[in-house]
Amino acid sequence: MSQIDVLLFDLGGVLVDFSGVRDLAVLLGGRLSESEILERMGRYPPSEQFGLGKLSREDFANHFVKDWNLELPPQDFLREYQSWSRCLYPGAVELLTLLRPRFRLAVLSNSNELHWERNTNELGVTGLFEVAISSHQVGLYKPDPKIYLTALDRLGASPDSVMFFDDVRANVTAASALGIRAFQVDGVEGVRSRLIQEHLL
Repeated sequence: MSQIDVLLFDLGGVLVDFSGVRDLAVLLGGRLSESEILERMGRYPPSEQFGLGKLSREDFANHFVKDWNLELPPQDFLREYQSWSRCLYPGAVELLTLLRPRFRLAVLSNSNELHWERNTNELGVTGLFEVAISSHQVGLYKPDPKIYLTALDRLGASPDSVMFFDDVRANVTAASALGIRAFQVDGVEGVRSRLIQEHLL
């Protein structure tokens, strides 16, 4: 088994509290449950196009406010939407600080320009990593194999030297198929537990 040199992380649900489903439920005034919102969001084309960098923030907001029947102006929605990337989970910075002397740390996230701006400029998330890649920058979305290959190329790393953490099963499966050691985890404690099980912590 090859030595792991790179730890590659998803952000939302792994290191960052992403509150989109909860906050959208409030904006909708209870018209949809959180599970209904999650299901609809997963197949909502404008979100995917925005996350691939193929839709402007203005066009995205106009579509979203109309399609979800929200009672607020598009510019106000954009401010709300950007805030959905809340904060780093407690313990995230401490864990990364502990790992940094021994591993290269990187991010691979299905994101968009608004959440990426917040993660970079307001929360300081992306600065914690050697390499940070968002779907909107490369025009690819997990679980498309090409986005993992893009990350490997950017890192100059072989698949078997990388361990990947994501909260979505399909993304983990796709990474595993390329020879990356990939694990589905829930939050910082999920990452920590898996690292301990893999004798990396």
